[in-house]
Amino acid sequence: MKTLIVEDEFTARLTLQRLLSRYGECHIAVSGKEAVDAFRIALETGSVYDLICMDILLPEMDGQEAVRHIRSLEQDRGILPPDGVKIIMTTAVDDIKEVMRSFQDLCDAYLVKPVRLGDLLKHVRDFGLVAHV
Repeated sequence: MKTLIVEDEFTARLTLQRLLSRYGECHIAVSGKEAVDAFRIALETGSVYDLICMDILLPEMDGQEAVRHIRSLEQDRGILPPDGVKIIMTTAVDDIKEVMRSFQDLCDAYLVKPVRLGDLLKHVRDFGLVAHV
């Protein structure tokens, strides 16, 4: 499983990396713009991400806008849901309007920080990214 962790807060980023690196390669982006660039490069090189953990509150470009750009890049290549990258919003924002907006922007799951390992791994397993966790 190849994962992109998009998180500007060091401790949260380190925690997600520690949890997910057991299951495969993890890359880090600290802004929405950097995440979109990393995703574009991965698409262009044929080394796509299986999972993105995306914070909402990010510098340069927020996580929801980054998700819209990522889904647009997929669509331009003929990759349509449910075949695209699985995106879990991992954020401190628990406002129902933001949750609904995230799903409208085509995220696959939404976890409020602090992210619990069991909840994260349940989604990873349900997405079929790992067989046993």
